Amino acid sequence: MTVRHAIILAAGQGSRLLPLTLTSPKCLIEVGGKSILRHQLDALRGAGVESFTVVTGYRAEQIEQQAARLRRGGFDIETLYNPFWAVASSIGSVWIARERLHRPFLLLNGDTIFDQDLLSEALGRLGPGLNLLVEPVDDPEEDDMRVAMSDGQVREVGKGLSPDVATCRSLGVVASCEPYGVQYLAALDRVLRSPDGANSFHHSIVHQLAQEHEVRAIQIRRGFWQEIDRPEDVDRWNAVHALTRAA
Repeated sequence: MTVRHAIILAAGQGSRLLPLTLTSPKCLIEVGGKSILRHQLDALRGAGVESFTVVTGYRAEQIEQQAARLRRGGFDIETLYNPFWAVASSIGSVWIARERLHRPFLLLNGDTIFDQDLLSEALGRLGPGLNLLVEPVDDPEEDDMRVAMSDGQVREVGKGLSPDVATCRSLGVVASCEPYGVQYLAALDRVLRSPDGANSFHHSIVHQLAQEHEVRAIQIRRGFWQEIDRPEDVDRWNAVHALTRAA
């Protein structure tokens, strides 16, 4: 299955990255000499993705300016502004991009860096319908998006999922292949209409769908990835790649 369009959710401030995000949106923080956004775009384009939608919010004008420069450099990239970024969770940004969900898409958080080989290998194993990239773990961390799976299928997703049943954590990458857009949009609507739905993470859509349909769990088998959530995460990525280059 081939997915050529990626939606990057980059509306939040990233308060845990302060003071780095005091004057810059999270996705434009530099890691290893280039912004998180540029890391993502380069890895995704190298894995076969051709066009991009970036959902902005906090300091949107800086991302819009960067997108304009990237378009001049040959990237097929647009931005969509989420005016609810300060009062809703990531599901609000998915709603802003809802018109982009009718075709096959990748959906990912704007604060995670991936090696290109990881993405290429994982995207090469996508199946029909909805796919979630996961990594097996023995002891999920407190702030992980935890995943329970069996027989290659996602059963439950959530940060509050018990470690006793969570065998994996999500990389934050959802891939929707034909013919799944209608189901995904319907689940988005149901989650938003639920009590406190606007404060749900976008993984709540995956959890909803996993109760009704097959959602494939794509376990990564190689490559490195890092969520840039705190200043020490920048240091970790830099250290790992310094060791890689030295080897």
